[in-house]
Amino acid sequence: MAVKRVTMQDIAEACGLSRNTVSKIFNGRGSVPEGTRKLVLDKAQELGYLLQPKEAERAGGVIAVFAQQKLLSHNFGAFFITSFTDQISRAGYTIQMYKVSAAEIQAKKLPPHFRLEETAGILGIELFDRAYIKMICRLGKPTVFVDGYARMSAELMQCDSVSMENLGSEAALVRRMIESGAKRIGFVGDYEHCGSFFERWSGYSLAMLEAGLTVDRALCILEKDSEDYGRVDWLLERLDAMPAMPEGFACANDYLAIHLMAALKQRGLKVPGDVMLTGFDGSMESKVVEPTLTTAEIPSSRMGRLAARLLCERIQDGDAPFRRTLVKTTPIWGGSTR
Repeated sequence: MAVKRVTMQDIAEACGLSRNTVSKIFNGRGSVPEGTRKLVLDKAQELGYLLQPKEAERAGGVIAVFAQQKLLSHNFGAFFITSFTDQISRAGYTIQMYKVSAAEIQAKKLPPHFRLEETAGILGIELFDRAYIKMICRLGKPTVFVDGYARMSAELMQCDSVSMENLGSEAALVRRMIESGAKRIGFVGDYEHCGSFFERWSGYSLAMLEAGLTVDRALCILEKDSEDYGRVDWLLERLDAMPAMPEGFACANDYLAIHLMAALKQRGLKVPGDVMLTGFDGSMESKVVEPTLTTAEIPSSRMGRLAARLLCERIQDGDAPFRRTLVKTTPIWGGSTR
């Protein structure tokens, strides 16, 4: 006796829904509440309905990824998005990437091809504008942010977030310079640029306070974030304007530290003999520069998998308490500190 093939109509009747609603879920067309989506997919599995390849691809819905820069263009983004994409795909979702322009952020506009009704969840990575992040939260979709604007961690956000642990590792890097005899230590980077920079500034300030040392802004380079930080001549002007040369610099990331190292060498100063340096990120460049850079390594791939898991959990349980998750970073002791 032939076994009757389960159809969308069978699933609809079993769920007390219209066939049109079930079709929307399997064909990825139109908006369906997440509770309804889960009910239909669970019932389909229970009845033995076999999804066609395209149906399986669309059943989970679309995860929209918003970013201000190309994620594959830098160390953290490349490893993060690769593992995030792998985990999200395994969960049955498709990914749509959106590069958000400066004009769109200023105007508080979503990318023109973004379709809210087809979106199951949103990942925002390295979006540093407070008002824009707030606008995304108001869309009412399950959302996870990776990093964000300065002081974002001090606000009660209606979303989940994942960040690398910044304060503890930055404090450890600065303590190492203090233990090596440095008393005049400056900070390099715009700590208002983003949440991670602000937390690294806080870690630097904490270590200085613990040691009874003064945070002297005259020994820091704190101008607004721009391409100037990559110019050796611009950095030399800032160094020349300081009342005394610091014995160490805590830089907000490896990019800043490597360019500052070039400026110090051009001034004839030895690293770490005359001036010690620390970065943050654990980039590939930190391992090949001479001397190698003392930095803090970020587990980018693990963060990508964690962000995917948090977003999937948020989609399944929209009423769960919002979470801010910190992923441990690891100090790497290179040759740029004594």
